[in-house]
Amino acid sequence: MIAGVHHIAIICSNYERSKAFYTQVLGMQIVREVYREERQSWKLDLALGDQYVIELFSFPEPPPRPSRPEAQGLRHLAFTVPDVDKAVLQLQERGVITEPVRIDPYTGKRFTFFQDPDGLPLELYEN
Repeated sequence: MIAGVHHIAIICSNYERSKAFYTQVLGMQIVREVYREERQSWKLDLALGDQYVIELFSFPEPPPRPSRPEAQGLRHLAFTVPDVDKAVLQLQERGVITEPVRIDPYTGKRFTFFQDPDGLPLELYEN
């Protein structure tokens, strides 16, 4: 029935800050950017290469959501990288704090976590 994941929708608290983070820090490409006057909301479609990945939304005064990994709902978003150490270094050079690199006890793969500007947990997982 399901053929794949189409996109992930994220509501941010500060549109310009989150736009800069996802495009300049993480390197995602802008597919489309639209201001929806009737909703006082930006909608930014982002891609990694040729794969549509994230819809970034802004809304006036969105309520905060618990983002601890153990809270109900979305736990985190995970991105594959060829080299976790290199990706961590690139993030740190851009002012992003990362957790220590760990090893998945089931797959033996290396991974780490960091956060977007609103505290959404993000993971880098070495492929």
